[in-house]
Amino acid sequence: MADQLIFYTNPMSRGQIVRWMLEEVGAPYETNILGYGTSMKDDAYLAINPMGKVPAIVHDGKIVTECAAICAYLADAFPDAGLAPAPGDRADYYRWMFFAAGPVEQAITARHFGIEPDADQQRSAGFGTLDHALDALESAVAGKTYVAGDRFTAADVYVGSQVDWGLQFGTITSRPAFEAYAAGLRERDGYKRAKAIDNGLIAEMQAAGTAPA
Repeated sequence: MADQLIFYTNPMSRGQIVRWMLEEVGAPYETNILGYGTSMKDDAYLAINPMGKVPAIVHDGKIVTECAAICAYLADAFPDAGLAPAPGDRADYYRWMFFAAGPVEQAITARHFGIEPDADQQRSAGFGTLDHALDALESAVAGKTYVAGDRFTAADVYVGSQVDWGLQFGTITSRPAFEAYAAGLRERDGYKRAKAIDNGLIAEMQAAGTAPA
């Protein structure tokens, strides 16, 4: 089928970011739910993502992995959704989407694993420290409805997901700027649809005893 869009995910994963992006795009898509340590590691899926991780998409035969890359790709692949700024206005769009995907993600992971870089390591680590990364992220959203310009874009899906998830699970410290930014995004219909779908799938998995412990 021309322009077929297939989404590989698990509802208890970063696939929730891409689900939200897909709901904002509004194009029809097929969902394949994969299991940790089972179908994610099957040869059929490893041919799509050799990392054996979700999410991934296949659009018209083209494979895209990594959440930020998928968000940016979908914004370009479906321009009628209006989820990418004009090419000349993408400085903040690229800057903050990939800042959240790089330094912020790395800093949160390091803290989760109990890694606190010393002064010398901070010069080598792209994120410095989690506090430094969050200070920079706060500067991007403070007093703003959207992270890049005056309208909602794919950057808000990715940055907003990081902030929303981080506030929910305590990996990002609660700050007024983060709380205000996330609160506005949670009111979007696309966000609500995506959460309803994934929360429903999680409930089904829990009832069936197939949710990861």
